[in-house]
Formats: sequence, C-alpha cells, structure tokens
Amino acid sequence: MSAVTRVREGVAAFGRLPAAPAAQQLAADAAEAAELRAYATHPDVVALRVERVRAEVDRLCWAGIVLGLGFTMTNVQSFAAAGTPAWSLPWLAAWLLDPTVSLVLLAILRAEQVTARYRVRTGSWTRRAKWFTLAATYVMNTWHSWATGSVSGVVLHSVPPLVVFVAAEAVTDLRDKLTEAVTAAFAEAEQQAVLIPAVKPLASAAAEPEPPKAKRTNKKVSARVSSADYLAKARELWTPEVTVSPAWVREVTGCSRGLSSRLASVLAAEIAEGGDGHEHR
Repeated sequence: MSAVTRVREGVAAFGRLPAAPAAQQLAADAAEAAELRAYATHPDVVALRVERVRAEVDRLCWAGIVLGLGFTMTNVQSFAAAGTPAWSLPWLAAWLLDPTVSLVLLAILRAEQVTARYRVRTGSWTRRAKWFTLAATYVMNTWHSWATGSVSGVVLHSVPPLVVFVAAEAVTDLRDKLTEAVTAAFAEAEQQAVLIPAVKPLASAAAEPEPPKAKRTNKKVSARVSSADYLAKARELWTPEVTVSPAWVREVTGCSRGLSSRLASVLAAEIAEGGDGHEHR
C-alpha cells in the first residue's frame, strides 16, 4: 500500500482530502525560506558580511594610495635630479627620494590600519609624520609647475598627492566606523535572534520517521473521532517544554500520519499567535 493511499484512508473518515501537492510545496518553500532567513540573520553571518566590506574598502584604498604615490615618483625624481645628466650617480640617487618618503607614509598607514581596528588612538607624532610625508610629496611633485607658472601643471600634479592625502585620512576613519558597524550589526542581529525564535523546518519535520510500533502505547482511535477532537487532545497534552511536530502529535493522539502534519501546523500556529496553545481551547 502506497503512502498516498494510507494518507487518504487515514483522513477519509473525516470527509477531508489530504493537502494538495501545491500546498505541500508551498509549505516546504516556507520552511526553506524560514531556515535561510535564520542563517542570514545570524549574528556571526552579519558580522562576517561587514568584515568582507571592510576588506574590500582596505584593498581599494591601498590600491589608490599606491597608484597615486607611483604617479608622483617621476616628478619627485625630476625635482631631486635638478637637471643632472641621465644615468649619472646623482640622477640615479634621485630615484630613491620618492620611495623613501612613500615607504614611511605606507608604514604609518599600515600601523593605523591595526590601531583603528581595535580603536587605539595613536600619538600626535604619528599624525605629524603622516602629514609631513604627504606635504613633502605634494611640494616636490608640484614645484616645477609652480616655478614655471603652469596652472594646468599645478592642477595635474596636485590631484594625485591630494587624493593620497584625503585617502590616508579617510581610510583611518572608515576603518574605525566599520569596526563600530561590525559591533552594532552583531548586537542587532543577536537581539533579533532572541526576539524571533528559531523555527523548526517543516520539511525536516515532515521527513521525521514514524516511531516504532513497539514503542506506541496509545490505543487505536475509532474512525469516528473528528480532527477537531484530535486537535483538542493535542492541545490538552501540550506543555511549553514540548516541541510540536507531526511525530509528537501522532504519539499523543494516535491519528494518522497524513493528519498529524496538518494538526501539528495548526497547533504550532496557535502557540505562536497566543503564546500558549491552551488559550485556544
């Protein structure tokens, strides 16, 4: 005898047909959506998403800063070489000036990346060193344009150093705010997880195996018992410590397997709405 036939025989006495396949599919979809929402709003998952955004911000800011400093290298070398013959010793040494300043700046920014993550404020000398290196890069990069009075050259060679300067200041504040966002997101998600109780997926409940017949102690109920009587009996025996499931309904009422899933859904809905299934008696 197939499972469908057993379900139909179990509910035929009550004059009702089992749930349509479309309704069963909707119930399974609802259970899957509830389970997905429970994972999506988990505090650790929410915090992980913010951490990934923080990593993206760091990568983009570092890429912009490195590219900006690389753009200024040629102008700084020209400023330091001051017309010396190409490939001479002073000309070659001039290439070391920009990396010297840039490496100090990058070291400061890297240190601030860690201190900002743990909300540790650095001293005044750290900020002075950062501003000095940025100012030195700007002056050396635009000196020739200022000397020749080239407005377009000043604008062109001012943009990269100023972008580096603004990014260096903004990235520290962004890291600090993203750290606060991680904490706030974790706390908010944790609060919602407490307010919204975890829902046992209907699909797993429906797939729950029927208890062995040897363990059943309930007597076979007469076919004339209505579904309302089964539901009333389940309400009577339910306690707050009990998790409502089709298996539990079958165990305490002795109803059929097909009817137990429907009664479990109705009783669970009553408990969720009223806070206590006994209020619906």
